[in-house]
Amino acid sequence: MAKRILDICLSFLALALLAVPMMLIALAIRLGSRGRAIFRQERIGRGGKLFTMLKFRTMRADVDPYGSSPHSSADARLTRIGRLLRETSIDELPQLLNVLVGQMSLVGPRPLYERQAAQWNDRQRRRLEVRPGITGYAQAFGRGGLTIEEKLELDVFYVDNMSLWLDLKIMARTLANIFVRRAAVYEHRYSQGADYEGQQPPGPAQRPGEQDAKSGQNGKRNQP
Repeated sequence: MAKRILDICLSFLALALLAVPMMLIALAIRLGSRGRAIFRQERIGRGGKLFTMLKFRTMRADVDPYGSSPHSSADARLTRIGRLLRETSIDELPQLLNVLVGQMSLVGPRPLYERQAAQWNDRQRRRLEVRPGITGYAQAFGRGGLTIEEKLELDVFYVDNMSLWLDLKIMARTLANIFVRRAAVYEHRYSQGADYEGQQPPGPAQRPGEQDAKSGQNGKRNQP
């Protein structure tokens, strides 16, 4: 209960303080490239319930919204402002709305795809016992430098050790990473079994016509 109260209070305060900057960012995205400023994508949340996650768009509108995540700042799919937003994690700010309505938390395992959940073992599925977060233990202490297996293990560690103190520690480390770039932003290796570059990681199964319906949007694969 204390965690949820903190989520509501901090997300409401952050949205109030950042409303104007977020509108300016959205305007810059629209002026810098064709497409919507806000990207929406279905992710899996607490208890396996699906929800629509929000992000600022960082890539061109004509790319596959379910393609692999950029593995360097030189990726041609990134827009000029999108590169900055991604490297500073500002692209995650719209998720404050997801937090406010109870779909996400400020801190928790990053929300992934439903199809990925089908590949997890019972231990890894324990990450679904809590709300997904804007940032998490794996993001604060590794991010792009970790494989998906390592991230899932840290997610379970968080579930087993969740506390207000740990959340504050993760948020502080996340802010430090943004300003001093302690953690790798771009993933270089998705899985322990294969190199990330050139590999198509697992994404959600697309239904007929889904790609057309998502035209004009853009997004990341499953970057936590």
